[in-house]
Amino acid sequence: MRNIIVEELIQKPIEEQEIEIVERKGIGHPDSISDGIAESVSRGLCNAYLDHFGGVLHHNTDEVQITAGESNPVFGGGEIIKPMDILLTGRGVPEYEGKKIGVDRIAITAAKEYLKEALINLDIESSTVVECKIGHGSGDLVDVFGREGMPKSNDTSFGVGFAPFSETERMVMAIEELLNSKSFKKKYPQVGEDIKVMGLRDHDKITLTVAVAMISKYVDGCEIYMETKEALKEIVTKLALEHTSRDVEAFINTADDPTCKTEEGYYLTVTGTSAEMGDDGSVGRGNRANGLITPNRPMSMEATSGKNPINHVGKIYNLLSTQMANDIVKEVEGVNQAHLMILSQIGAPIDQPKAASAQLILEKGYEMSKVRSEVQGVMDTWLADINKITEMLIKGKLRTF
Repeated sequence: MRNIIVEELIQKPIEEQEIEIVERKGIGHPDSISDGIAESVSRGLCNAYLDHFGGVLHHNTDEVQITAGESNPVFGGGEIIKPMDILLTGRGVPEYEGKKIGVDRIAITAAKEYLKEALINLDIESSTVVECKIGHGSGDLVDVFGREGMPKSNDTSFGVGFAPFSETERMVMAIEELLNSKSFKKKYPQVGEDIKVMGLRDHDKITLTVAVAMISKYVDGCEIYMETKEALKEIVTKLALEHTSRDVEAFINTADDPTCKTEEGYYLTVTGTSAEMGDDGSVGRGNRANGLITPNRPMSMEATSGKNPINHVGKIYNLLSTQMANDIVKEVEGVNQAHLMILSQIGAPIDQPKAASAQLILEKGYEMSKVRSEVQGVMDTWLADINKITEMLIKGKLRTF
């Protein structure tokens, strides 16, 4: 029997709380770039291990560090003066049963392919230096991955998740995803990928502060820049109002100096990311596993991206708890809000957590006795099929940041 605990959460639902803060760091933020690279390297190694050895070998690539470069963006042009440095570290297995694999080559290739996809204005060869210092682990660690059974937890750790998203959470996510969509970039090529959306709901007013790195070669002067800002403000406000009937006010690039006639007064970049000129990045310093930073909600400090998807519970349980929470609010009638916490014990099978806890806020008229067994059933089903999380991660079907 799994240790599944379901209890009532005595707390105001998120929509009834007076203050709510929500943040998302877009895909071009240096921390998000680090997360994306780390996860891409892990996925690249997983697929290479499967191709060469028939199974995933032990690895963790969650220690990507970006050291910012230097640039000189100017209206209508600009150049990179010093490339950004990207350091790939962690552990991987280069040899198993006499067969070798090029861990460093796979890692560097995966990192560059991710950068090419995420930052369309970045010249990878001239504007980045990708260095691999991934340490070499032992193939003996394959045993703990459970090739002959359920993988064993690599640590005593926990993961958390919640559902559903609030109005503010949904709009913050939707704004970044729209502004960083390929279709939007075609219409507004001057908008870079380094976008940060900060949402504040104060009672029934939502204030959105959005930082958008503009790409200098597509901005000929102050007028074009300011016109783009006004267009973005209208787009962000319109999208936000699709998610709420509350009052919404949007601000774009509030640090700008509109009286300045030179590039120095505006948020301009050559490549679309602040990593080119002063902002460093690290894995796990930005969005949580569900893609947001939500201080009103339960959160884990664990970095999710880059950890192995086989037995690293710091990764698996954060994603698993989010899936559980989503299914609970979708499938169990009467659940208004669900908070999930799953705790592992090192060496125990990952489908047998030390504790799997669901804390529920119910709709009026519903009682815990009516929903408890159904919630336990959802959780038990997911734990029994926990390897589905691994499969989804290897195929790139789950977001990790």
